Parts: sequence; structure tokens; C-alpha cells
Amino acid sequence: MFCHLHLHSEYSLLDGACRIADIPKKAKALGQTAVAITDHGVMYGAVDFYRACINEGIKPIIGCEVYVAQKSRFDKRHENDTMRYHLVLLCKNETGYKNLCYMVSKSFTEGFYIKPRIDMELLREHSEGLVCLSACLGGYIPRLIALGETDKALENSIEMEKIFGKGNFYLELQNHGIELQKTVNSEIIKIHEKTGIPLVATNDAHYINKNDAYTQAVLMCIQTNTKISDGRPKGFETDEFYMKSEQEMLKLFPDHIEAIENTQKIADLCSFNFEFSNLYLPRYTPETNESPAEYLRRISYEGFENKCFSGEITFTEEFTKEVYISRIEHELSVIISMGYAEYYLIVADFVGYAKRINVPTGPGRGSGASSIIAFLIGITDVDSIKFNLVFERFLNAERVSMPDFDIDFCIEGR
Repeated sequence: MFCHLHLHSEYSLLDGACRIADIPKKAKALGQTAVAITDHGVMYGAVDFYRACINEGIKPIIGCEVYVAQKSRFDKRHENDTMRYHLVLLCKNETGYKNLCYMVSKSFTEGFYIKPRIDMELLREHSEGLVCLSACLGGYIPRLIALGETDKALENSIEMEKIFGKGNFYLELQNHGIELQKTVNSEIIKIHEKTGIPLVATNDAHYINKNDAYTQAVLMCIQTNTKISDGRPKGFETDEFYMKSEQEMLKLFPDHIEAIENTQKIADLCSFNFEFSNLYLPRYTPETNESPAEYLRRISYEGFENKCFSGEITFTEEFTKEVYISRIEHELSVIISMGYAEYYLIVADFVGYAKRINVPTGPGRGSGASSIIAFLIGITDVDSIKFNLVFERFLNAERVSMPDFDIDFCIEGR
């Protein structure tokens, strides 16, 4: 009936002490059938977590406890924008996973200020396929309650349910023996009674077992540059942030059994699975109207003409122009037919960028140096025809495997 939906693994760096491999084992030992990962602001551990759960026969729920900027993710003034709020997001399906990945990526590329931050704009545009929980004392609703602004907490609760849709937003109850949580829980229950927004009980697990509390406290001291002798880290004054059993949770919330039952209801809603049998590459869209294959062909021949003009390619009796063109056509045929035109273009893009900003780049290492197309579009500096390098060492139509360019960048500009 109960499963953990608010849990921090080792990938909540210097905060979570739940080892990925141990999480599903503990859930299984407790008789639970599902467990979620909700690391702070990141999704680094999602794939390892998923695999570990599948190996133990436990249903994995992919999620994240995101940081939400007080206003816009683009606001980054120290006097106004150091405040941020927690929010738990769980993937119901593939759409939800894509939306969560998108928002987490934007939290780094657009919203990073002390922490990776999203904002309400992103939530409104990318809420589909997600279940949202109101989070711990660091959440917006609990903080408003703690400040005595219960009307605003009610307004925000209603707004969040509108954003995520009925049945996809839950008011979170927690009880770690912290006095403030009693006040917050009392008001959250009142909001639930006024609005009908469902409750869910979580335990904000930061370590597997109760006796792991000291280890997690040490991690927090490293993070905050404090000493364990100064007392327990702020927010973790008790030893109750571990993976609790259903019986322990029932004792904490005897008057709200439905909040315990809703953890399983949410777990049943979440059915996202990773697909590892297919290879997924980023899309590369040329700024022209050409397809990636057409664009690769054109820039390859442009590179050929330029290198002939500059003297980087010189023809001999053995290596005539016809030999080069024949090899170019052969490589293009293999690259395009195997679906790797975009891969070449992506690698050429970041190698070209490194060279444009004067980051020293290796001339070509490994089997990738055997491709004349790689030479022509600037990935390598090695004329593979001149050195009798065999293209099939890198890419072979009869041996379907992902090509692998080994690129070396100077450590100072990397």
C-alpha cells in the first residue's frame, strides 16, 4: 500500500546518502513494490536507478525534486533571487519524462543561479505527463504556511492543480519529528478539506536505514562547511529521514490512511520505461533547407575543394583525384545509409567550435582518423587516403555498431 515517492540518492551530491544499488533492495525487504528517485535538481542517477530496480523486481518511478525560482529563472540578482522553492515531479509516461528532462536541462542552461532553477513559466508549458507533489518544508506552500500566509498557500494549491490537472497534484504530508511540520500539516489538511486536492504521505528519505543518519550529517557538514560537533545540520535535526516501512508510516498518519494509500495510487499512474534497444541521437537541422545527408555531402565536397586549393591534398600517380572522389562517394554512401550523417555533423560542429575559439584540438586518434569525410569536414587533420587508412576500421556496413570519434581537447579550454 505504501511506497516511497520522495527519495534522494547519492546523486543529490553531499545531501543524499541512499546508494542506488541499495534502494530497491531495501524497498523489496520492506515488502514495497515501487520506489521513486527525486534527486535535488538533477537526473544523473535515473538510468542506474531504473536498472537497479528492474533487477530487483521493483517498479522504478523516475522523478526529480526541482528548484523553482521565486520569480523568473532568468532573474539572477543576489539581493532578490537567492530564494528558491522545492517541488517534486514524477514521470507518468514518456511525455512526462521528456518534459521533465527539458525543464531540468533549462534549469541549468537558463536558470542556474547558485542552484539549477526552473520557473512557473516552464511548469505551465511542460506539465503534461507529470505528477506533482508539494514537497517538504522547502516547498512554496509549506513556506507560505510557515510565514502565516495561509490564503496565499490556498491560492497556490489551486493554481498548481490547474497547471497539472485534477488528480495529478498532491499536497504532501511529512512527519520527521520537526515541530514546524505539525503546523504545516495542519494547514495542508485544511487546504485539502476546502479544495479536495488529495493528500500524499512521504518521508523525504535521504538515507536507507535510521543508523545511516550520522553519515548523511557528515555529508551535509562537508556541503555547508560546518562541523558535526556544532550540532545536526539545519533541516535534519532528527534521525527520521530514512526509508520507512508501511507500518511506520501508518503510525505517523493514523488519521489519514488515504495519504498512505495515495502513494500506491501515484505509483500505479507512473508507467515510464526506458528503451535501451534503440540508439537515440540528437537531431541536427542544417540552417539551409537541405537534409542532413545533403548538407554533409555538400560540405564534404566544399572541404575537398578547399584542401586541394590549400595544398593539404595533393594528387599523385597513385592517389589521383578520381581515387579521392571514389572514396568520398563510398564513405558518404555508408555513412548516410547507416543513419550517421547527423552524428558526423554534430561532431564537426563541436570540433569546429573548439578550433574557432582557439582551443587546441587533437589531429585525430583511433579508427576515426581513417575517414576521409572526417578530414574534409574538419573533425580530423589526417588525410586517410595518403596514409592508406582503411575506412572499414571505423565504420562497416556489415558490422552495425556505433561509430566513435576519439577527440582530444586541451585541458585548459575543455
